[in-house]
Amino acid sequence: MPLTLYYHPLSSYCHKVLVALYEYAIEFEPRIIDLSNEADRAELQALWPLCKFPVIRDQRNPQGLAESSIIIEYLDRFYAGQHCLLPSDWDTALQVRLWDRFFDLHVQTPMQQIVADRLFATNGDLSKQRASLLTAYGMLDRQLASRTWVASPDFSLADCAATPALFYASTLVPFPDDCRHLSAYFERLTQRPSVQRVIDEAKPWFSFYPYAEAIPERFR
Repeated sequence: MPLTLYYHPLSSYCHKVLVALYEYAIEFEPRIIDLSNEADRAELQALWPLCKFPVIRDQRNPQGLAESSIIIEYLDRFYAGQHCLLPSDWDTALQVRLWDRFFDLHVQTPMQQIVADRLFATNGDLSKQRASLLTAYGMLDRQLASRTWVASPDFSLADCAATPALFYASTLVPFPDDCRHLSAYFERLTQRPSVQRVIDEAKPWFSFYPYAEAIPERFR
């Protein structure tokens, strides 16, 4: 099999790439990396010295290619066929990249800071991170007021980014009642077959998530 994905089923950034792989219907070899295992860690570090997943490797990139957005753009270029997650129209593609970065920087980042605080029992003041998530929710609700998908008429890279970001963030700071467009969008995401598959594959690992008790029962 030409493509290998180094990942972990609980990782939000890995979920982002998995959604893309399933949208493209690309066959790949899954290689689960346990960072607590010395051999696994060394294997990943040999490909990407920062030792972070996901990383993909194939004949074009035998040394590995990292970073979720870059991986999806690479897949879009070499593996997507007719089903692209990056629009050919430049203006639309720019919006897709903008909202992809929005989810990674302004939803995933505060979400991961909150999770890390519980994981390492640092008991920090997380009011800024929680406020940032509420601000992001408000911006997304306005963006989605007249849209099915967040940045393009079709499901795109930005929606791949939205999937894990919103899934985990909503376990920390629920969507406000007045963010009905965002709530409806999240429901559309979770009904997507590619997303359902990622969630199903993550279920055996959810007990290791520091906020596992906050994951809705329907996803467990």
